[in-house]
Amino acid sequence: MASAKFPDMGTNDHELSKLDTIGLASKIREGEISPAEAVQASIDRIEALDGELNAVVTRRFERALDDAAGEIPDGPFRGVPFLLKDLRTSSANEPMHLGNKALKEINYISPIESDLARRYREAGFIVVGRTNTPEFGLVGTTEPESYGPCRNPWNTDYGTGGSSGGAAAAVAAGMVPSANASDGGGSIRIPAAMCGLVGLKPSRGRVPMGPFQDEWGLSIQHVVSRSVRDSAAILDASAIPTLGDGVVAPTIGLPYVEAIRRDPGKLRIGIWAESPREELEIDPECRQSALDTAKILEKLGHTVEESHPNTLDDQSIGARFSAVWMAGANLTLRSLEQLLGREITRDDVELATWAMAEYGAKTTGLEVLQAQAAMAETRRGAAKWWEDGWDLLLTPTTLQPPPKIGDLTSTPEDPMRNSMRSIPYAAFTSFFNVSGQPAISLPINNTSEGLPVGVQLVAAYGREDLLLSISSQLEAEVGWGTRLPPIHA
Repeated sequence: MASAKFPDMGTNDHELSKLDTIGLASKIREGEISPAEAVQASIDRIEALDGELNAVVTRRFERALDDAAGEIPDGPFRGVPFLLKDLRTSSANEPMHLGNKALKEINYISPIESDLARRYREAGFIVVGRTNTPEFGLVGTTEPESYGPCRNPWNTDYGTGGSSGGAAAAVAAGMVPSANASDGGGSIRIPAAMCGLVGLKPSRGRVPMGPFQDEWGLSIQHVVSRSVRDSAAILDASAIPTLGDGVVAPTIGLPYVEAIRRDPGKLRIGIWAESPREELEIDPECRQSALDTAKILEKLGHTVEESHPNTLDDQSIGARFSAVWMAGANLTLRSLEQLLGREITRDDVELATWAMAEYGAKTTGLEVLQAQAAMAETRRGAAKWWEDGWDLLLTPTTLQPPPKIGDLTSTPEDPMRNSMRSIPYAAFTSFFNVSGQPAISLPINNTSEGLPVGVQLVAAYGREDLLLSISSQLEAEVGWGTRLPPIHA
């Protein structure tokens, strides 16, 4: 509803904000609305809502309107407004700040278009801006010093998670129907869970990561969306290998948009609803959300039993992940020097980033290789569980519901506070960045305080089709698409 703070922008525009990507693309294709009108409506929503949410940090409004008035590639999403996460999904000759204050100060302009950004453009998307992210995407909260905290549309006292927090807030608030996101330890799934969205992390090698990143790393890109069909259709348009890709995931069950209409059959699903780490507590409402999902799955005819890969009980997995993550933070600072064209200082980055990089600088090459070898053992051990006859694993997405703004930020006395306090949010998700398996967060429940929490489903490597099929079943049962946060266009 309209309010003094967020005036009514017109019934038609409000109805547009409720459409998913496929729905909006259909209206454009049928001539009910022009690309320019769709883009202008998105711009209007950003201008009306973003002062409260701080989701969109770079605005590309004039260029977007020019693009909408010109020749648009005749892809499946022709004329649909879209947002890119302000990390490595770059547009040529346009700003890219990576959540970093030094790059923001010089307004760094990327000279090249990333492979994935090109896929989005070829699919017909029109980029209207770039979204807020923690510095270099290193932590599970979107509260960078460069742009300030991104706030949750369900309650602005709370955060959106990270590192795709700006993307999730924008989609939940109806600024765009879907937005680019990336996931190196849960950064698609965590914000999706906290903002009531669908967040699929594809299999390693499913989406091109060049030229800035290698497909073999922990991170993978895709989108956050309001519907399962959007996630499927956008994956169809973007999961196209490019020259030099280091890993190409097997093509099973294509096209994905058809997978959502297929009956997955009777599945054998393991549920893991206890904390995976001895020192971390699980919130009862996060646990209950997984148990509620199990009941729905059983009602749908699937078998759900308590089980999970035993290899994931190894308490040293976190240390292995950390060794690679911290070494990556150090590499990130070396890359920052290249972008800035000078040696960096402590003042160029946040305290936590500097502390992580210092830790990573002390990590030897041997230690990184040992960690990678151990993670390979974890990957193979996890795969054995699926090979033994299990189809899916069900878990809570996070151990805790959304945190309040400031709960996960660092202080001069405790520079690693944001990293350490992010751990409960990535405890279930980061396993599958190690294994490279596809995993999806779904918005099954809200807490008693009205905040979204998600459940995670994980499939065998390469089986996004199975995840999308079962997620479509759950979507039909739960009907989360009709839930809107208090702040929505």
